[in-house]
Amino acid sequence: MEIETYSIGISTNGNCHIIDITEKVTRIINQNNFNEGNVLLFAGGSTAGITTIEYEPGLLKDYPDFFKRIAPEGINYEHDNTWHDGNGHSHIRASIQGASLTVPFTKGNLLLGTWQQIIFVDFDNRSRRREVTVQITGKKK
Repeated sequence: MEIETYSIGISTNGNCHIIDITEKVTRIINQNNFNEGNVLLFAGGSTAGITTIEYEPGLLKDYPDFFKRIAPEGINYEHDNTWHDGNGHSHIRASIQGASLTVPFTKGNLLLGTWQQIIFVDFDNRSRRREVTVQITGKKK
């Protein structure tokens, strides 16, 4: 059993920018000759998250709208009173979303459902450069 760690660099627009990283994760698994195991994905930073979703136009609108309803911008957050950066809602949204995801794979293929893709979501209120840690535990070919 091997354990190896990689990263995926992502440039985001912020404001609930959703990016499909499924192919990048699959590429890392295959380029490093892994056959079977698990891949752990971790979004570094307190205003980003990772999950799975059906990456289609309707949900790409619905998902940010959901977060706008449960953690809206423009209301008072104590975080904003402390740091004056206007992203209190971003921290709450990221906490609800979660920062990590584990996906099994076999024969170099992620065991995702037909309409399931891995997404990175940047909840911050500005564009930035992000890193996703990709840690693979598995058997090589």
